Amino acid sequence: MQAHRLIMSIAALLVLAGCGSQRTQEPPARTPAEVKAEILRLLPAKTVDRKGWATDIYAAFAAQNIAPTTQNLCAVLAVTEQESTFQSDPSVPGLGKIARDEIDRRAAKAHIPGLLVSGALQVRSPNGKSYSDRLNAARSEKELSAIFDDFIGMVPMGQTLFAGFNPVHTGGPMQVSIDFAEQQAKDYPYPVEGSIRREVFTRRGGMYFGIAHLLGYPVSYKQPLYRFADFNAGWYASRNAAFQNAVSRASGIPLALDGDLVRYDSIMPGTTEKAVRTLGKQLDMRNPTIRDQLEEGNTLAFENSKLYQRVFELADKAEGRRLPRAVLPGIVLQSPKITRKLTTAWFAKRVDERYQRCMAR
Repeated sequence: MQAHRLIMSIAALLVLAGCGSQRTQEPPARTPAEVKAEILRLLPAKTVDRKGWATDIYAAFAAQNIAPTTQNLCAVLAVTEQESTFQSDPSVPGLGKIARDEIDRRAAKAHIPGLLVSGALQVRSPNGKSYSDRLNAARSEKELSAIFDDFIGMVPMGQTLFAGFNPVHTGGPMQVSIDFAEQQAKDYPYPVEGSIRREVFTRRGGMYFGIAHLLGYPVSYKQPLYRFADFNAGWYASRNAAFQNAVSRASGIPLALDGDLVRYDSIMPGTTEKAVRTLGKQLDMRNPTIRDQLEEGNTLAFENSKLYQRVFELADKAEGRRLPRAVLPGIVLQSPKITRKLTTAWFAKRVDERYQRCMAR
C-alpha cells in the first residue's frame, strides 16, 4: 500500500512538473537569418535596398535586446513608413524658407537683432557660397543641420550667439528626436563619426534611436496604438493622459489631456498638480507626497503608486464604470514643417493603419 502511494505521489509530481514546464516554455529564439527574412517579407514592396534595411533593423533590435516579434517589427516598419517612406534622409519641400523663418523666430525670442542675423548669414562658407544661399538651397534635414553646424563654427561669435539655434530637432528615417538620441548615446554600438546628431541622419543611427524611442521602455498598454502616440508625444503620454482624465472626472476640474503631469522646469505646481491637490483629503495625501509621486509619471512604476491607484478608484466610483487606463493625448502638433492642423491622435491612428496592414501581410 505504501509503495502504491509512493508511486502515485511521484506520478502526481511529474504531472505538475510537466504542467509547469508547459506554462513557462518559450518558443525557440529565431536565428538572425530568420528575422531578416521576415523583415524582408514585411517591408513595403517599393522599398529600395531592402537587404540594407533588414540588416540595420535587425542590428538595432539585437543591440538593444528587444524581441524581434512580428508585432514589434511591424510597429517599427509602420512608424518608418509614416515618417519617411523608408528614406534615410527625406527631402522637405520649402525647407530653406522654413529654416530661415525658424532662425529669425529664435533670434527675436533671444533679442538678437535681425540685422545681425542677416549679416552673419551673408558670410562666405568654405565652398564659396554664403550661408544664406546654402540655407535657401537645402533640400533635406541632414544637409540643413550640417550647414548650420558649419555656420556656427565659422561666423564671428557663432557659438555664443547661435549655438542653440539649429532648427533641426528630429531626423532620420523614423524622425527621432536628436535630444533623445544624445541622451541614449552611451550604449550606441557603432563608431561615431563627428557627433550623435550626424548619426541620427544615417539609416543605422536613425533606426537604432528610433527603435529605442518606440520600444525601449516597458508599458502595460493592450494596443500598440498608444505606443505610437507616445512616440510622438513622449514616453507614457497616453497613460498619463488617461490619469489626467481620471483626475478631471474625480475633481470636476477640466484638464488638457497632454500627458504632462508636473512642471519639471519649476517648483510651482502646474494645472494637473493643482487639480490633484484638491483631492488631497480624499486621497489622504499631502502636497509634497503628491508632487513626489507625480514625478514618477515618466516611469512604469507610477501605475503602482498610491496616487495613481487612489485617483482611479475615486474616478471609477464617480463615473460608475472603469475608466480607460490609456487615452490618446489631445496635442496639436507644432513644427515649422507642419503646414496644417495635425494632432498626436491623427499621427497614432495613421501609424496604426499601417501597422494593421503590415500584420495582415
